[in-house]
Amino acid sequence: MTGELQLPFARVAAARSALYALFSEAFGYPRGELLEAIRAGVLAARFEEWLGKLEPPLPGPIDLHALAEVGGDGEGTLATEYTRLFDAGTSASPCSLYGGLHVGPQMTTMEEVLRFYQHFGLTPTGKGGDTPDHLSAELEFLHVLAYGEAELIDQGEDPSSYQLGRRDFIARHPGRWIPMMRGKLEARRPMAFYAGLVDLLERCLAADLEQLETVHGPASRSPRKGVPS
Repeated sequence: MTGELQLPFARVAAARSALYALFSEAFGYPRGELLEAIRAGVLAARFEEWLGKLEPPLPGPIDLHALAEVGGDGEGTLATEYTRLFDAGTSASPCSLYGGLHVGPQMTTMEEVLRFYQHFGLTPTGKGGDTPDHLSAELEFLHVLAYGEAELIDQGEDPSSYQLGRRDFIARHPGRWIPMMRGKLEARRPMAFYAGLVDLLERCLAADLEQLETVHGPASRSPRKGVPS
């Protein structure tokens, strides 16, 4: 692809990259700047902006109002809900943000995820003691892959390696366990913000995977198939 023909593809990849980074941010503990961005509607506006750049558009209605819902007076309510649902510091959290606790054994899952990261020259920072299978780390990885795709397209180079990496990683990791987590979440009747956020993430992952499989064929759902060559 050269010239003007490559620009729309690069822009869509850049939008996906920004969305994955935004999801990673939104799943952080709701305090400080993040809580204020939610309360002020800034987070919802950023989602609206980047979702509007996807082509084709994400199917179905999107409840952006839910992404600005902090509950009550907003002081501590969303933080309490985050702890109730995810309780990131314990292995017994009802709706864990660690993929290995949904599709374990966790050690095996962490090793599989880490191989993907290393294949693309990345090393998890382990911020806050998080393991490689934490949702934030997985979303940051997808952000990097989509960004790399956008850069290669913009340079007129073949983006297949990044596309295949994203296809396989979604299929074997967050695309497998996010639906499981959402089922557990629904059973606990979450606040609108987290219900909407998880639903939107699941739909974005599914749409991204569908488009990648249309181009490159179906991905194996087995996490033990290794990484793309």
